[in-house]
Amino acid sequence: MSDRAAAATAAALTATLGLAAASWVVAVRQMSGMDMGVATRLGSFAFFAAVWVPMMAAMMLPGAAPAVVRHAHASGRVRAVPLFAGSYLAVWALVGVAVYAVYRPHGSVAAGAVAIAAGVFEFTPLKQHCRRRCRESVRSGLEFGLCCVGSSIGLMLMLVALGVMSVTWMSVIAIIVLAQKLLPAKAAIDVPLALAIVGLGILIVIAPAPVPGLTPPM
Repeated sequence: MSDRAAAATAAALTATLGLAAASWVVAVRQMSGMDMGVATRLGSFAFFAAVWVPMMAAMMLPGAAPAVVRHAHASGRVRAVPLFAGSYLAVWALVGVAVYAVYRPHGSVAAGAVAIAAGVFEFTPLKQHCRRRCRESVRSGLEFGLCCVGSSIGLMLMLVALGVMSVTWMSVIAIIVLAQKLLPAKAAIDVPLALAIVGLGILIVIAPAPVPGLTPPM
């Protein structure tokens, strides 16, 4: 590795993780006091966008770091990183537009159904294909974003259904997404995880009370 490529790689990694850390701070502050579980309201589109974009940066950039580093190393230029990361986050921003358009406060049955669907999605060939593509070299942040949306969309919709403004659910889903991006697929881990998500969904449908943060306090 040349000195130029090594410097670009180090700068890309530092910038990506630094932006992710800053985004966590912003997202948590923006979400403070907004979590009402399945009854959460999104507010104005401007407010929602101000929460959603930092949330996606916080959750998705750590797992995207290897791809950003590969792109910086291949180009040998630090200035290639903002375009790659920006176009990657733009894809997730568009997902946020769709979420805002269709989201409504809902009940535990709907939340449980989404969680069940998210668990089932973990078994599908589309999920496996997109997850594999997230670990491969890609030509652009846009392409990488589309692959990662395909891989993580079930988990993200589960977050939206359970508590879109919940820091707790955000943290849980972020850990799962990060692990799936960085670790190779293994049935011994992936199958129990998917079954656990389905089980959570069933629990929410039949007995939501024990699930923390699902409904606002009375």
